[in-house]
Amino acid sequence: MTPAPPETLTDTQGSTGRARGGVISGYVMRCIREQTGLTQDGLAEQFGVSVDTVAAWETGRRPITAVPVGHMLVYRNRLLQAGASPDLLTALDRAMEADVLLAGVLEGGSAGPHHPLGSTVLQRNVVEMLTWPLTGRAPATIDALPTPRRRGPVATSPELPATSRRAFFTSVRHTAETATRPADILTRRQALYLVSYDPAPDTTPWIQHQQRGRRSQGWLADWLDARSVASVAVRQGDRERMTHFIERTLVDSDPGETANLNYWAYWVGELPRLHGDDAFMAAPVTPGAWGGQRLLAHLVDHLTPGLGFSELYIHTLWSLLAIRPHLLQAAGVDTDVLRERVDVLLDGGTLSAQARRELDGVRYAIRLSRT
Repeated sequence: MTPAPPETLTDTQGSTGRARGGVISGYVMRCIREQTGLTQDGLAEQFGVSVDTVAAWETGRRPITAVPVGHMLVYRNRLLQAGASPDLLTALDRAMEADVLLAGVLEGGSAGPHHPLGSTVLQRNVVEMLTWPLTGRAPATIDALPTPRRRGPVATSPELPATSRRAFFTSVRHTAETATRPADILTRRQALYLVSYDPAPDTTPWIQHQQRGRRSQGWLADWLDARSVASVAVRQGDRERMTHFIERTLVDSDPGETANLNYWAYWVGELPRLHGDDAFMAAPVTPGAWGGQRLLAHLVDHLTPGLGFSELYIHTLWSLLAIRPHLLQAAGVDTDVLRERVDVLLDGGTLSAQARRELDGVRYAIRLSRT
C-alpha cells in the first residue's frame, strides 16, 4: 500500500521568525535526493506523494519528523533502492534527532525533568547536525559529498533565520541558568556546551560568571563544567584555558584521564549504547568497555595545525596509546600518516611544552609498534 502524503502537516515558520521544524532533516533529504540523481518529481513518484510535499520537506516547511514512522521506513527502503548512500540515510536519522532537539530548545527555556537536553548524553553525530544551521559547518558525512551542479542561487546548508539562531542561544543560556537541581546536571552541562558555539562577544564572560559562586556537585560535574569553560574559551580564541584544563585536571589525574577517554569514546560512537547521564564517564576503562579504533581514527584525523582543540586531541591520543598501545598494530591504522602528522605539529611553534612531550611519546610508541 502506498503511504498517503502527510498533507495535514502545517508550516511551523510563524510570524515570530521561529525555525521551521524540519530544517535540518529537510536539507539532508535534499542531499540524498541529489546524490541519487532524482528530481523532486522523481522522488515524489518514488514516495507516492505530491511534488509540493517533497518541496515542503526540503525547505522544512513540513517537518519530516512529523511523518509517521511506518511511512518513513517505506521511504528509507525506496531511497536505498534508488541508490542512496547508507551513510546518508544514517545521517538523516541523526538530522531528525537534531530537529527535535532544535525545536525543543526553541520552544523550551527553563530546565525541568523533561527538557530535551537532559534526556540523553549527546554524541558527535547529533551535535554536528544540531549546530550545522547555527555555525554553517557541515557534518563530516555531508561535507564529504561531491557538490551537485545546480542552477541559480541555492542554500549550501540548512537555513535558520538570524532571529532563530539568537533565540536558540538565549534559550540555552536560560536553561543553564535555571538548571540548579542535582537532577539537572546533564541539562546544565549540555546547555553550557552548546553555548560554546555562540559567537556573541559576551559568551566567555557569561559562562565564567556561571561558574563563580556555584556549589560543587561532585568531582565529575565540576570536571565537566571546567571542560565546558575551556571549550567556550577555545571557540572564542583563547587556547590558554584549554592548556590549563589539561594540565590541572588531566595530567597526573587518574579520574580525569578516565573521564576524558570515556567521554571521547562515547562522543565518537565507540560505546555500544546511549546513556541518560554522565556517570559512565567515571567507570574504569577496561579492555572490554570499548575498542578504541574509532577514537584513534578520529584523533588522527584532527591532528592538523591551527585547530583550537589541538592540545586536547594530542593529550587524548597520548593517553589512549598509553593504555592501548596495540591499536597502532590494528588493521587499517596507517602509522606512516600518524607519524607524518606528528612531525608536522612538532615542527610548528605554537604548542605547549606538555603537548610537545606527548607528541614525542606518540612518536616513540609508533617506533615500538614497528619492532
